[in-house]
Amino acid sequence: MRDYVGTDEAKAASGLRVTIVRGTPSPWGEAVKGMLHIKGLDWVPVNFDGQDVDLVAWTGEASAPVAIYENEAPKSGAVEIMQLIERLAPEPVLVPGGADVAQMAEDLLGKGGLAWSRRLQQVHVGLSDGGGFSAGVSGYLAAKYGYEAEVAQGYGARVVELLTQFEAQLAASDGPYLLGAKICAADIQLACTMALFAPLPQEICAMHPKARAAFGTMDAETRAAVAPRLLAHRDHMYARHLETPLTL
Repeated sequence: MRDYVGTDEAKAASGLRVTIVRGTPSPWGEAVKGMLHIKGLDWVPVNFDGQDVDLVAWTGEASAPVAIYENEAPKSGAVEIMQLIERLAPEPVLVPGGADVAQMAEDLLGKGGLAWSRRLQQVHVGLSDGGGFSAGVSGYLAAKYGYEAEVAQGYGARVVELLTQFEAQLAASDGPYLLGAKICAADIQLACTMALFAPLPQEICAMHPKARAAFGTMDAETRAAVAPRLLAHRDHMYARHLETPLTL
């Protein structure tokens, strides 16, 4: 288990430093951790605290993950962090040429993507007293991530659309991964995003019971779109490639 550092120690360190939200299987952070694990890259995990003004000023973001390598500008988008990791450790290849892994990353972790839309779907449920996140958490996330009540029904539709898209891609693949016989960064991102629907068992991913229940709250359409093939892919990724148990 890596030791997380605070802002001052992170700023004084060299190499790759990455801010991580702790205590929850956030797909954005877990996907970065997964890529770093597979690449075998040395890195410094930095505890994210949105109230830490020095951290926000240093990273330029009030969210995580943010990756900072040496004196380069901070990188916060899923695609640019993925590309940084690939540049720092070209082998094993996770962003193969000839495949639009960047677009898959946007569809999974970008604004309007699967994880983003699922979060806003959960916010809507929480604000509507339908379960999911508490009203306090929902209100905070709604303000931070641009929840709009008048288009809230579209969040669930987008979630179902993207779950269906990735299930179809796996079904059409000639191997166990999205691109066939070899894994790519999007396989890691997809596996980690499934935590927002069906978290891994408690012995692998220790979560507060209320958080686990909130993550698993789904309407009938969403539940039907979480196809067995998606969960089997997630299980394969954690069994073969990703660290367990999760250290949150």
